[in-house]
Amino acid sequence: MIGGGLAGLSSGVALAEAGFRICLLEKRPHLGGRATSYLLPNGEQVDNCQHVTLGCCTNLDDFYRRVGSAHKIRIYHRLIFADSAGHRGVIRASPLPPPFHLAPSFALFPSLSWTDKRAIARAMWAIARSGGQPEDAEGATMLDWLRRHRQTERSIEGFWRVVLVSALDEELGRTDARYGVDVFWKAFLANRNGFLLGIPAVPLGELYDGCRAAIEGRGGEVLRRAGVREVCIAEGRVAGVTLENGRQMTADSYVLAVPHDVLPALLPPAVVEREPVFANLRNLRSAPITGVHLWFDRPVMSDPFLTLLDRTTQWIFNKSQLYAAPAASFEASSTPAESGQYLQLVISASYSLVLRSRQEIIELCLRELAEVFPAAREARLRKATVIKETSATFSPELGCDRWRPAQKSPVKNLFLAGDWTATGWPATMEGAVRSGYLAAEALLRGEGQPKKLLQPDLPAQGLARLARKSRKG
Repeated sequence: MIGGGLAGLSSGVALAEAGFRICLLEKRPHLGGRATSYLLPNGEQVDNCQHVTLGCCTNLDDFYRRVGSAHKIRIYHRLIFADSAGHRGVIRASPLPPPFHLAPSFALFPSLSWTDKRAIARAMWAIARSGGQPEDAEGATMLDWLRRHRQTERSIEGFWRVVLVSALDEELGRTDARYGVDVFWKAFLANRNGFLLGIPAVPLGELYDGCRAAIEGRGGEVLRRAGVREVCIAEGRVAGVTLENGRQMTADSYVLAVPHDVLPALLPPAVVEREPVFANLRNLRSAPITGVHLWFDRPVMSDPFLTLLDRTTQWIFNKSQLYAAPAASFEASSTPAESGQYLQLVISASYSLVLRSRQEIIELCLRELAEVFPAAREARLRKATVIKETSATFSPELGCDRWRPAQKSPVKNLFLAGDWTATGWPATMEGAVRSGYLAAEALLRGEGQPKKLLQPDLPAQGLARLARKSRKG
């Protein structure tokens, strides 16, 4: 198992549970890949970027249960938005059946006009009545699709873009419409629990404690600071791997769970050029995410999290409250830390920030915070850090699926895992776990031990279920 991110961990744990002796190699000193945390010089853990889950992420939920981390995720039943005029909007479910369960709170959403809301409702209905598969999404960018459905500019900027850029880490004009439509079908329309927001109540690195135990407790081993320099291929199969320290290692089968832009460099150049599966990975583009961490000398925010409209900053997470609130009362809790406060801000598809300095980004975020939270104007910033992930995810741009490979590679005993493989999902933690399970399934089939690991999507409910049945029929 090469790579200790979510794809490699989910595949390794599943195969260990199936009776295989796993050796997992991770080049970093910690597990989790891009969804992890690291230590500051003072010993404090900081997430490289805040990651969340939704109710529709069934495989990620299954993985957390497997490794004993499900209780470390806090589930929120409402989404809170703030616009530039100072209005707050809350999206929560009503007793109405899907796809109408969120309609009442959406109707009261203060940041959009009735013209905007009618346009959005029209597009939502097109998604719902097609069972999440509108024919006119094929071959279109999300922006093209929205304009075909006569969306207002305000609805695009103040609603569609806010949700989709955060979910897909890409701008609407680059995003394949199929992915954008799928987000709204699975999260907001098909099932009343699809939109529920799960936020880790611990640093991300602590979510993976059970992974090591699951592998080592079954006779395997997890090696950190064990980067692979080369995958050696002879006669159409992997003969072994060479670590960066020169050590040679062999196994019966190999799962390569590294980023798509790293993988070709690990393989012999002749193999990459000969096999389109590997050569085509060069056509997948990457998109950036920026995380900004701010520590204040006093509380400035009482919400556990907030989504911002009309600003560069997209999400603010009150880490002091998320880490401190008792598990039984997190939904109702609004009391911030008594001494100081730690906030994390997230900006997806942060192309405009890539070349900006750390100080410029901090000043931008502080200005936007002061507009939303007046208390921030008087607070003193104790410290701050900026984490730029310039290649955070693969871009779900139009046509990207043609370059995403299956988990069974053309090399006999080599399997691929990563959110960039063919999972049917974009670059998310759910997509990474799906890829790990699919790679494990492919390996098990090859060993004559077929087993179903991939979890089904949440079922369509209410009238959304009828739409889905009609579409299948």
